[in-house]
Amino acid sequence: MAGDRYPVHSMLITQATAIERMVALVTDFIPRKPLKTLRATYLWRSTLNITDLPFGVTDWSEVKQTEHSGENGVAYWKTRNFGDIRVRMVEYSPGYLADHWCAKGHILLCLEGELHTELDDGRCFVLTPGSSYQVADNAELHRSSTKKGAKLFVVD
Repeated sequence: MAGDRYPVHSMLITQATAIERMVALVTDFIPRKPLKTLRATYLWRSTLNITDLPFGVTDWSEVKQTEHSGENGVAYWKTRNFGDIRVRMVEYSPGYLADHWCAKGHILLCLEGELHTELDDGRCFVLTPGSSYQVADNAELHRSSTKKGAKLFVVD
């Protein structure tokens, strides 16, 4: 039997199912707490380790803007630093082309406009509102440009 060949695997599945059932039972006695929320709280495991960061809200309209010239056009950054984590709202002017190839890792979400990202191996990607990319530090050199302009949310 397949279950006999992989007893540890079967046991882990059984334990996970039992935990889900326990969470479901507890949920029935907690008003206004959906099961989905409790599952996320108790069963979710993260590989990103964010420490020493209390809950906070950023009103981006109050964050000072800095200007960064590209080879063409300009980038406007609003930046907040939380320990080793930098969070930015970035706006690229129409016609922007970065003046460098970037080796920094990012998680980037396009909010408005259209962002073109070229990798040093020749591949090109286009982000539109709601699409994102992620790249590790020193993984693949990349360079940004935009014809129309773009607004981005960036974590690095």
